[in-house]
Amino acid sequence: MKYKLLVLDVDGTLLNDAKEISKRTLAALLKIQQMGVRIVLASGRPTYGLLPLAKSLELGNYGGFILSYNGCQIINAQNGEILFERRINPEMLPYLEKKARKNGFALFTYHDDTIITDSSENKHIRDEAELNNLRVIKEEEFSSAIDFAPCKCMLVSDDEEALVGLEDHWKRRLNGALDVFRSEPYFLEVVPCAIDKANTLGALLEALNLTRDEVIAIGDGVCDVTMIQLAGLGIAMGHSQDSVKACADYVTASNEEDGVALAVEKAIIAEVRAAEIPLDQLNAQARHALMGNLGIQYTYASEDRVEATMPVDHRTRQPFGILHGGATLALAETVAGLGSMILCQPDEIVVGMQVSGNHISSAHEGDTVRAVGTIVHKGRSSHVWNVDVFTSTNKLVSSVRVVNSVMKKR
Repeated sequence: MKYKLLVLDVDGTLLNDAKEISKRTLAALLKIQQMGVRIVLASGRPTYGLLPLAKSLELGNYGGFILSYNGCQIINAQNGEILFERRINPEMLPYLEKKARKNGFALFTYHDDTIITDSSENKHIRDEAELNNLRVIKEEEFSSAIDFAPCKCMLVSDDEEALVGLEDHWKRRLNGALDVFRSEPYFLEVVPCAIDKANTLGALLEALNLTRDEVIAIGDGVCDVTMIQLAGLGIAMGHSQDSVKACADYVTASNEEDGVALAVEKAIIAEVRAAEIPLDQLNAQARHALMGNLGIQYTYASEDRVEATMPVDHRTRQPFGILHGGATLALAETVAGLGSMILCQPDEIVVGMQVSGNHISSAHEGDTVRAVGTIVHKGRSSHVWNVDVFTSTNKLVSSVRVVNSVMKKR
């Protein structure tokens, strides 16, 4: 496949205005991961605030990553390993606190599952804590209380003109030491020098031995521009500012109109051919799913035929040592499921509707059975598959009929 990495901004891109992943977007993102495309969540949110989204998308099962704090950290979603990290020198904190107090700005930073701030009642800080499920800890002497190197600090004020003035001053004064930018009209962010989503994404690409041509990046804000420009295919959301759209290769629909799903369906799913599906990656990524638990492995896939194998062992046998009929039906549904996914249009999903099987002979423990699925009927709303299961000596064990329902994503 041409694209191997999908990088997604979170707020305003992955999430709709209700801060949710739509069903259509979730289905599309799970499908491309099953095809072998890895996902990176790239956000200004703290790592802790991104973990629930990573879990919903099953990034840990598919080798995905979390790029948090606008690029200060990269986390392997599978094991929590920190692959990249940059932090602010704590010696800079008294200076930041002094400037915040002089201007009447609130100040906060993140630490694990908490926000530490000198203004615990500030509405914007409270909203930020709620958004990321963080506890708020008030510290009157902010810089004295911080005994760690933070990934970033945030200054908060509803006086946007004053924030702009300090931003301009710091861009000159802190040049080479820290970077500053406004992520919201009321937020002025302070991060380590040369940190943004694109630079950190570049470090990840190097670690994964990928080129920019193998990357799709989707975002909606000014903080996403460098990331969009770095990617082989940069996509802006439909509600983005014109300056963001001008930097993109393609503009999709808004986050309220499943813009991410539409972009993924067009750029990835519609372009994938059955012969290009990486079966080895599918098998590896399914190790936590039912097929992984039963030892099922895909061995062949085309538009009208799918094959897979399954061992007859302690996971799939009956107590007296022969293949369990329920495991056989699970094997058949797994084969037919992949076959229908290949046949579906990008805006369609498949769910199992009916399975029935005739068990003809037995397969004994120690053998490996082979399932061969062929399409019998390809309708607009349903697919019918015949799946024959054979022993290693080509003796027919079971003949199974699987009916899948084909539905439009909503």
